[in-house]
Amino acid sequence: MTTVGRRTYPAKPPYLVTAETNRRGVAVDVAADASTTVVEMTVHGQWSTELGQQVDATLRMCLAGPVSAVIVDLHDVGDLHGVSRSFWVTAARTARLGPRPVRLALCLPAQTMLDHRLRHGEETPALVFDTMQQARRALATDLPPGSRMQARLRSHPLSVAAARELVVQACHRWQLHHLRHDAALIVSELASNAVQHAGTDLVVTVVRTGPGLLVAVRDSDTRYPRMREPSGEGNPVELQERGRGLRLVHAVAPGWGALPARGGKVVWATISPDTSMT
Repeated sequence: MTTVGRRTYPAKPPYLVTAETNRRGVAVDVAADASTTVVEMTVHGQWSTELGQQVDATLRMCLAGPVSAVIVDLHDVGDLHGVSRSFWVTAARTARLGPRPVRLALCLPAQTMLDHRLRHGEETPALVFDTMQQARRALATDLPPGSRMQARLRSHPLSVAAARELVVQACHRWQLHHLRHDAALIVSELASNAVQHAGTDLVVTVVRTGPGLLVAVRDSDTRYPRMREPSGEGNPVELQERGRGLRLVHAVAPGWGALPARGGKVVWATISPDTSMT
């Protein structure tokens, strides 16, 4: 476990990324796309050690998932003298050199001290933009053609079977037959949870990630699966009645979690050939 301020972040799944605000008004907001490959963070408040800790912890939680790019909006951060430059250089390096390289883009007002120091320092993050729109265009997902399948489904029990069929088709198309059982099981649980508890339309996404798979389900319910602390040392994580089926996801998936999305959330899980039960 990693502790930042009063909040504890898990070193193991589930990775449940949430927005953070303290009594001084400093905040870190997060929003992901439907496949969780691009995450946007908006940082508010006067730059300080405390705010840096919040950003660092949230960024590390995002990097634990299937993210390929992170866009950070710094337009509402007070940093008159650009003292946060070294923090962002380190953050960009951490994202770039991780187990899965992640592109980090920073958006901030032009002609500020921080903008100047980031663009002209000896070691500079590769991506600095004036606006979020510029960053979104530059970091538009560059997944190889044919490596993602997606379906928008209604909140209906039959949608669970449709989500499962989407995964089966993906495994057939990508010659990942050995992952079909685990992938179908996981997407069934994620889709069932969305249908039963969110009650909204959902978007199911399957992405090929080298030898493995990412499955993600987006719905319009902002509530996350609610976790209970383990009843004893070494016992598996237990879930409350809502989200009960996620116990199977926790047992099968090497990584899973949830990210905020605009007007809802995305719950994701990875499937690896190293952990497949088939």
